[in-house]
Amino acid sequence: MSTFDRVINRTGRNTVKWDNIKAVFGVEDALPMWVADMDFEAPDAVKEAVKEQADHGVYGYTAIPDSTREAIKDWMTNRHGWMIDPNWLLFNHGVVPSLGAAIEALTDLGDSVLLQSPVYTPFFDMIERSGRLVVNNELVLRNNRYEIDFEDLEEKLSREEVKLFLLCSPHNPGGRVWTKTELTTIAELCLKHDVWIVSDEIHSDLTAEPHKHIPIASLSGDIQNIVITCIAPSKTFNLAGLQASAIVVSNKELRAKLQKVLAKQGFFTLNMMGIAAMEAAYREGGPWLDEAIEYIRGNIRLVNEFIERELPELTVIEPEGSYLVWIDCRKLGLSDEDLMKRLLLKGKLALGQGSKYRSGGEGFMRMNIACPRSTVEDGLMRLKTALSNGSI
Repeated sequence: MSTFDRVINRTGRNTVKWDNIKAVFGVEDALPMWVADMDFEAPDAVKEAVKEQADHGVYGYTAIPDSTREAIKDWMTNRHGWMIDPNWLLFNHGVVPSLGAAIEALTDLGDSVLLQSPVYTPFFDMIERSGRLVVNNELVLRNNRYEIDFEDLEEKLSREEVKLFLLCSPHNPGGRVWTKTELTTIAELCLKHDVWIVSDEIHSDLTAEPHKHIPIASLSGDIQNIVITCIAPSKTFNLAGLQASAIVVSNKELRAKLQKVLAKQGFFTLNMMGIAAMEAAYREGGPWLDEAIEYIRGNIRLVNEFIERELPELTVIEPEGSYLVWIDCRKLGLSDEDLMKRLLLKGKLALGQGSKYRSGGEGFMRMNIACPRSTVEDGLMRLKTALSNGSI
């Protein structure tokens, strides 16, 4: 039995995923397979590091040590082949706040920011709440895999008002791991049209063979100079509740702009538990992650086989990176509202509604399968029940 087979009761711990179901979905008895955190315990090294800090008993102000920066540098070198300077690193509580800070640092009110839908909802939120305008280069689903319309991308990058491109790499919710050719084309177009790139690479560590994540900033020095890269151990090791992320910015002037915004927001350090967990994860979490990825790929195979056999009207967009399965439900002919009602009221299953990822997401559902296999099996049976004949 795998350690990842263990079912851990997370209720009563103020978890968004398990304790906030009614607030989000209006029901209390649905199986949550929506928000992107794992139902797995963090690596032992992380738990031990957090316990050591807790046992000390004095929880005063904490600085981020050089050893944490070195751990991140080593991780990026060994895992992704990108040699970074520890001095390039800034820190924040999470990737989403970093996106917001980057938008403020690199654009002005009324400027436009380009993204590629369907995409992680906070991309839209951070742009719109900052008083900037969204320009969308909608992804194209071809042969069950998302591709980029580069002709449309260049036309939109060439617009004077577009100052920044928010890249989701690997893509959420579509699961694409962008190739070196795709990333190089994106970067060269941004260089050509003087557009900054902010790359959300939070799912990068979860990429499985034969796919390989390539940090877009690692492609060349010129490209690196226009990129802000957002990373975190939160998806990788299930540490979202500890609120610790890093930002890689090689360009000194760009880094200073971002630091100015972070200072304006009152940010100056992470909490001590987050620092300890981040360093331990990046230093010692590799073997745990390799096992987790293998287990998750098994869950993905289970989803594929079940849907192909039991629900052939659905199509699975298999993730190349991440533990999020994007399911095409459009052949059912149901509205997003009716589909969600069936899932919640008949199947007692809470999935991510595709329309929340905006244009191109209608008729899809996002399923988080980073959980014990028995939970995945339960979720699949609930999905089948939800879509069976009969009234809700």
